[in-house]
Amino acid sequence: MFWSKIFLPTLKDSPQDAEVISHQLMLRAGMIRKVTSGIYTWLPLGLRVLKKIENIVREEMDASGAQEVLMPMVQPRELWEETKRWEKMGPELLRIQDRHDRDFCLGPTHEEVITDLVRGNVKSYKELPINLYQIQTKFRDEIRPRYGVMRGREFLMKDSYSFNINEDSLNESYLLMKETYKKIIERLGLEYKIVKADSGAIGGDASEEFHVLAENGEDTIAVSDSSEFAINTELLLDEGEDINSLQGKPSPDGTGTIEIRKGIEIGHIFQLGEIYADAMNASVLDHEGKSQTLYMGCYGIGVSRLVAASIEQNHDDKGIIWPEVIAPFEVNIIAIGFGKDKMIAQAAIDIYNKLTSMGYEVILDDRNDGFGTKMKDAELIGIPINIIIGKQYTEKNEIELRHRDGQSSIGMIDDIETIFEYFKKEDS
Repeated sequence: MFWSKIFLPTLKDSPQDAEVISHQLMLRAGMIRKVTSGIYTWLPLGLRVLKKIENIVREEMDASGAQEVLMPMVQPRELWEETKRWEKMGPELLRIQDRHDRDFCLGPTHEEVITDLVRGNVKSYKELPINLYQIQTKFRDEIRPRYGVMRGREFLMKDSYSFNINEDSLNESYLLMKETYKKIIERLGLEYKIVKADSGAIGGDASEEFHVLAENGEDTIAVSDSSEFAINTELLLDEGEDINSLQGKPSPDGTGTIEIRKGIEIGHIFQLGEIYADAMNASVLDHEGKSQTLYMGCYGIGVSRLVAASIEQNHDDKGIIWPEVIAPFEVNIIAIGFGKDKMIAQAAIDIYNKLTSMGYEVILDDRNDGFGTKMKDAELIGIPINIIIGKQYTEKNEIELRHRDGQSSIGMIDDIETIFEYFKKEDS
């Protein structure tokens, strides 16, 4: 991809309504544009990152044995009435009517739809356990959408649902999803905590949240300084007690003391038990031929929210610092004087073609802008490696490599082929 050909409208300054770093940088880096409050268009650069995260989620879900489906966004009121959630969800449920005045909603979650699917098609315990997932746009009429894609009215989510014959089987599915979520987040290179949580509007017997640690996180969590223990602070506080009073208290798990941290909830897993199956008469025949109510688990992870969470953890005052696994491009070639110096232009194209043929995702900055502008944009959008071709090449046949994270930097390289050997080494 050539920079001049990609739709990449970067901004010098942050819009005034952007409160957190991820929102500011996603707007400035030309990843998203606001349509209205809580609703965004994903531009080519942002969509590349979103798709990479989506693919990682899909790979790990498939590896767990879960099967992908695609359920409708539009859901009929009748299904939600079965679980009594049509009213319980309140104004957060985005409701619509068709031309016949029939009530529908735009799905914020899909427990009712998936339970209806399974009750009509799974008849025997021999077909269990089963775990069905989808990656789909969700809708919630947030009272105050804020923080960009971290809390919007429309967002991309992976939600999955396990169906089991008994509690023991449900627990196995739950633990499998817990390990799957850990694999996803660790592949993304994010620091996180698994947090004991309230089941909220989803319901169920037990639930845990996955929080990416970040200063701008919406949630406040209590963590042990000596173990993996973590819990939502509201589950520890007595009425009228201040959050800060928990700092330094003994950890409830008996290990170390409590520290107060901020987190971004990017995933939530639930043991729902029989509550939805009971409400919707979902059952199978057990090994004795008797009707057995299904046990159910629910597992959600915010795909679009993971983009914002990654930025919150990986940035500096210059812009984004992408983990290589989800960077929109792996390599950026900055050709200084591309339109004026044929030797530089040809060298840049040769390197671009070589790296592309090796399987790397490369963007070539062929704009007529000066080096300062090109470098600032490169740092803003956070591509891991920049190859700089300028006068040093024409005079000394030298090329400079700069790593975006500042941790490792290769200075001048006097042989073009060295660059290819370097990439091969890094890839192995």
